[in-house]
Amino acid sequence: MLCLKNANHVSEIEVLDRAFHYGDGCFSTARIRQDRVELYDRHLARLQLSNQKLSLHADLALIAESLELLRESESQLNGTLKIVLSRGVGERGYSLPEHPADLWVFYYPQALHDLKYEQIQSGVLQQALGLTMPGLVGLKTLNRLEQVLLKQEADQRGWSEALVTDVQGGVVEGVSSNCFICINNTWITPELRYNGVFGVMRAEILQRMQDQGIACQQRYIDMEEIAHIQSLFFCNALNPMKIVTQFEQRSLDGDACIELFNRLRLNQMS
Repeated sequence: MLCLKNANHVSEIEVLDRAFHYGDGCFSTARIRQDRVELYDRHLARLQLSNQKLSLHADLALIAESLELLRESESQLNGTLKIVLSRGVGERGYSLPEHPADLWVFYYPQALHDLKYEQIQSGVLQQALGLTMPGLVGLKTLNRLEQVLLKQEADQRGWSEALVTDVQGGVVEGVSSNCFICINNTWITPELRYNGVFGVMRAEILQRMQDQGIACQQRYIDMEEIAHIQSLFFCNALNPMKIVTQFEQRSLDGDACIELFNRLRLNQMS
C-alpha cells in the first residue's frame, strides 16, 4: 500500500486529524487499471459535491498530482484507489479550522483481471438505516458506522452483500453497494431520498440503461414489495454487478441480470 497526503508520500497520520476524531470528511473508492482510473469523471464529480457541501475547500487538483507520483513509483498501476478528503488537524471542539482540507490518496496494488459479474446468495438484514440530515444524503462521508454494523450482520449470515432497509421501511441499498431490483418485469433502483450513497456505478448503469432505451424507475420501494422481487443485483465502483441467485428461501432470475450485464457492456469501463 502507498499513501500520499497533498501529493507527498507519507506513512503517518497526525493524532489531531479530524478524520480520526469526528469522521470529518468524505471519500471515494475507485478501480485503477493499466494506469487509468475507471469512471474518473464520476468520482471527481462526487468528490466535488462533497467538497462543496461539507465546506472542505480541498484542492482537488492534487488528485492528478498524486497519480503522477504513483506512476513514478510503479511500472503500471492496477488495483484500488481510495481518495479521502479530511478536514485535517484542528483544535478540540467542533468549530472548523480555517485551512483547506487535506487530500489523501491510498493505493492498494492488485493483479489485473477482467471485470466480471458475480453470483451470490443474499437476503434482507434485520438492522435498519436511520434517516440522514438532508444536506448529507448521498454523500460518502467518513462516518460509516452504520455500514460497519451492517457488514457484521451480513458476515454472520454468510452473505457477501445484503439488502438494507431504513427505519421507515423503505429499501435503500446494499451494505457497500447500490441495488437494482426487477419487479413486474420493470427495473427499479431506490431513489435515495432520505439516506444512502450516490454511487458512481449506479449513475453509470442508469446512464447506460437510458442510452439503450431500457426503462428504469427511481422510486421509493416499500418492504412489502420485497416479496415480489424477480431479479436483484448490487453494484459499486469495484464490482459492476453482484447477481443474487438465492434470496433467503427462494431463487431469483439471474439470467435477466446477466442479459443486462452483457447489453450494457459492464465489462468495459471508461
